[in-house]
Amino acid sequence: MTTADSIADSDEASRARQEMVDKLVASGMITSGDVERAFRTVPREVFMPEGTDLAAAYNPDDAVAAKRDEHGRIISSLSAPFIQARMIEQAELAPGMSVLEIGSGGLNAALIAEVVGPGGRVVSVDIDPDITTNAGAALDAAGYGGRVEVLLADAEHPVPDLDEVDAVIVTVGAWDIPPAWTGPLAPDGRLVVPLRMNNVTRSIAFGRVGDHLESTSLEVCGFVPMQGDGEHHERVFELPDPRGGAVKLQFDVTPKDLSPLDGVLAKPRTELRSGVDIPRGVSFADLHLWFASFLPGFCRVAAGEGTELAEERRWFPFGTVADDGSFAYLAIGPTLEGIGDEFLARGWGEGDAGPALVAQIQAWADAGRPQPDSVAFWPNGGDRDLPKGAVVLEKRHGLVTISWPAAP
Repeated sequence: MTTADSIADSDEASRARQEMVDKLVASGMITSGDVERAFRTVPREVFMPEGTDLAAAYNPDDAVAAKRDEHGRIISSLSAPFIQARMIEQAELAPGMSVLEIGSGGLNAALIAEVVGPGGRVVSVDIDPDITTNAGAALDAAGYGGRVEVLLADAEHPVPDLDEVDAVIVTVGAWDIPPAWTGPLAPDGRLVVPLRMNNVTRSIAFGRVGDHLESTSLEVCGFVPMQGDGEHHERVFELPDPRGGAVKLQFDVTPKDLSPLDGVLAKPRTELRSGVDIPRGVSFADLHLWFASFLPGFCRVAAGEGTELAEERRWFPFGTVADDGSFAYLAIGPTLEGIGDEFLARGWGEGDAGPALVAQIQAWADAGRPQPDSVAFWPNGGDRDLPKGAVVLEKRHGLVTISWPAAP
């Protein structure tokens, strides 16, 4: 490549970077000057896998796969710019702060380093040697090698020689919050973690309140799951489709007996209307967390190739099963009046699953389509004055509570 080519590539990347940041600022994903400056400065393209074009590197809404396993599943990725921005904002970073990042890739650590400045400290930890090697090389190439310490370690356990930090930012999907993350956190520090709560993930910023953590903000997100000793496997149950393939149901809390579901996809199709409309341009992601909180038999749904469900449109990967062997999932369709759309419960088997799903859609709407008031984490071994009426989820290292402004 000639010098002229290098200059042209640099100019094109700079234009793509500024356009991306303009969009993130306009959409409210970036709200602080320090974060905006970091995103306008760090060259994302340097951290991308070989062959990644600039359009993908600077797409504000999409992650880029960094590594796949032998089955082709993504096990490490460079997060989408919008969620990187939101999580750094959630951490309330400032110049001079010390930050522990769980899950490396180099790019997010460089952004953090820009925000905390030369007087700050950034330690980035990952369990995969390929990822730490690539992250270190990219940080060196981008000029951040002396400002970020990259360590190979399983962050379920305490990071050696780590002093007190002002923030811990977790960039992998976590099912639990181990003491290794809260131990080094300053009394007024922030823990930002994509926490899985009954199969639904939110990036939650936690602050200390007495002997537990309470949320200060929640953001919709999705992350590849944690590896190592902190890994958690949900149970997957397959429903064979008579046409071939299978629909997979993923449970965090598994019903006692799934045998009544045998052959359910060969039963009659069902569809129930909820009467709850869907305003255009308004997110209903909080409905998914409501399901995770209150819907019995709740599960995530994945349609394999060749299944009838895989060919269907306008449905979402959230459903429920009932003891009578029926199965229903969330879908949308035109209202009876033909004006706009409404939520539907589609499925198989004429039983309780569809009515249960519709009942929770209606309960959420009747409650004013709320967001959670707060999410809290109560570590093992402490006093637990749990909030009245909160949903309680058991974890290995403690309890998670979800408090809603109204509950069914």
